[in-house]
Amino acid sequence: MELIIGTRRIVPEAIQQLDDGVEAILRGSAVLPVLDAAFHGAGSIEVLGGAFDRRPMDLVSIEMSCDVTRLTLVCTGPAPRLI
Repeated sequence: MELIIGTRRIVPEAIQQLDDGVEAILRGSAVLPVLDAAFHGAGSIEVLGGAFDRRPMDLVSIEMSCDVTRLTLVCTGPAPRLI
C-alpha cells in the first residue's frame, strides 16, 4: 500500500490496515506532503492498494520521534468512480 497525496505517491516505511483506516510510518521529510494536505488543503490524501484502495482519508493522529513519524489515517468515504 502507498499514500497518494494530491498527485504524489509516497511509500511508507511500514503501513498497517486498521478497522477504519491505516497506520503508516514515514521517515524524514516524507511526512511534509501529508501535513500540507491535512492542515493547508494542499491536495487530497488517499491510500493506493488494500481494502481502502483510492478512498479518501483524514489524518487523525501524529506521533513523532526523532526522524520517524507514525500517522493514523481514517477513511472518510467511498472511492471515486473511475470513468
